[in-house]
Amino acid sequence: MALDTWLVKVKKTISHSFDSVRASPPHAKPVTKKSSLGVMAFEIAGLMSKLLHLWQSLSDKNIMRLRNESICLEGVRKIVSNDEDFLLSLACAEIVENLRVISRALSRISSKCEDSSLRSFDQIFDQFANTGRDPHNWSLSWKDMEAKIKKMDGYVTVTATLYREIEELTLVENSLKKSLQSKDQDHVTIKQQKVIDQQQKLLWQRQEIKYLKERSLWCRSFDTVTILLARSVFTVLARIKLVFGMGQGYPHSLHRSLSATVYPSDQNHPTSLDMVLGPRAKSTKHQESKGGLSHGFFELNSKILKPPASTLGAAALSLHYSNLIIVLEKMTRSPHLIGFDARDDLYVMLPQSIRWSLRARLRGVGFSASDPVLAGEWRDALGKILGWLSPLAHNMIKWQSERSFEQQNMMPKTNVLLLQTLYFANQEKTEAAITELLVGLNYIWRFEREMNAKALFESADFNGGFINLQNSS
Repeated sequence: MALDTWLVKVKKTISHSFDSVRASPPHAKPVTKKSSLGVMAFEIAGLMSKLLHLWQSLSDKNIMRLRNESICLEGVRKIVSNDEDFLLSLACAEIVENLRVISRALSRISSKCEDSSLRSFDQIFDQFANTGRDPHNWSLSWKDMEAKIKKMDGYVTVTATLYREIEELTLVENSLKKSLQSKDQDHVTIKQQKVIDQQQKLLWQRQEIKYLKERSLWCRSFDTVTILLARSVFTVLARIKLVFGMGQGYPHSLHRSLSATVYPSDQNHPTSLDMVLGPRAKSTKHQESKGGLSHGFFELNSKILKPPASTLGAAALSLHYSNLIIVLEKMTRSPHLIGFDARDDLYVMLPQSIRWSLRARLRGVGFSASDPVLAGEWRDALGKILGWLSPLAHNMIKWQSERSFEQQNMMPKTNVLLLQTLYFANQEKTEAAITELLVGLNYIWRFEREMNAKALFESADFNGGFINLQNSS
C-alpha cells in the first residue's frame, strides 16, 4: 500500500509536469512568435543541407573535377556521348534543376512570411533567373556567402541534434509510464529509485531540448529563415551562371566577387570560367540568340534534361539495366558458383531485345568449352567491358537511392550526376555491351563446369585404379 500511495503521488507530479510544459499560461502567449518554424524546422534543415551540398558542388575543385574527370569517364564517352559541349550542358542543366527544386520548396515556405517581398519570392527569383534583375539586392558576395554557409551549417547541425533528443525524450517518457503502471510489488526500494532516476532524466532531457530549440531553427521566424535561404539561392544561381559561362544579366559586383576566387592573382583573366567550361557558354549564348530565354531560364534547362529517344532513360530501362549489369559483375567474379537457378533468374531479367541478340550470337556455337586460352581471353574481355560499364551502373543506383522518398530530407553523400549514369546511355550500344558480357560469361561458366567435371572424373578414375591395385596385391 505504501508503494501504491507513493506511485500515485509520482503520477500526479509527472502529469502536472507534462501539463505545465504542453499548456502555456495566458500571460506567456505573446512570448511565442506566430511565425516561428516549430516542427517545420526539421524539413527546412533538410532543405538547407541540400543547398549547402549544391554550393559545395560548385567549388573550384569540384568544377575542375567535373571538367577533367567526370565527363572524361571511359563509359561516358563510349555509350553516352563524346561531345563535351553536350555533356557540360547536361551537367549544368541538372545542377540548375536541383536548385529549382530547392526554390520551389522555399516558395512554399515564403508564403508564411509577413514580409510582402518574401511572399513574392518565386516571381522575384524567376525574374532574376531570366533577366538578372535583383531589385532587393539579395545576391551576396563570395565572402558574405561563405559566412551564410557557416551559419546554415550550424543551424543544420543543432537542428539534427534536437531531432535526436526529441526522439530520446519520447523513449524516456514511455519508459517512465511503464514503470509507473507496473504492478510488481517486489523490490520496492529498487523500483522507487528507478522511477526517481527516470523522472530526473526526463527533467534533464526537457531542459536540453529547450536549450537546443533556442539555438536551432525551431525558434527562428519564417521571415528570418526565408531571407537567409532566399539570398543563398540567388547567390548559388549567380555562381552557376558564372561557372558555366552564362555571365550575362546579373550584377557586375557579384560577378567580380565570385570570379576572384577562380583567378585571385590576376584580374585580367576572363570574368567567367570560359577557360574551363567554354563550350557550355558558347552553347548557351547560341540558344539565347535563338530566343531560348523567351521560354524561361529554367524551362530551357529542363528541355536539355529530357533524354533523347535512343537512350535508356527514354525507354525507362536505366535502373533495370544497372541492376542487370551489377548481377553480371558478381557472376563474372565467381562463375563456378553459378547454379542453374541463377542462370534461369538471369535470363528472366533480360529484355526481349537482348534475348534476340544473345540467341543470334550463340547460334552455331558448339557445346564444348575446353580451351583455356579462349577462356582467358574472355575473362580479360569481360574485365575490360565491366571496367567502363560497371561504374555507370553503380552510379545509377547511387543517384536513384539518394532521391528516394526515405532520403529526401538527408544530405546527399556523393556528387553523382545523371551524365555519369546509364540514364543518357545509348540503348543499342548498352545492349551490345551486355550481350557481349552474356556470351563471355556463358563460355567461362561452361569452361569451369567442364574443368570441374574432368577433375572429378580423373580423381574418381585414379581412386578406382588405386583400389584395384590394392586388391590385386
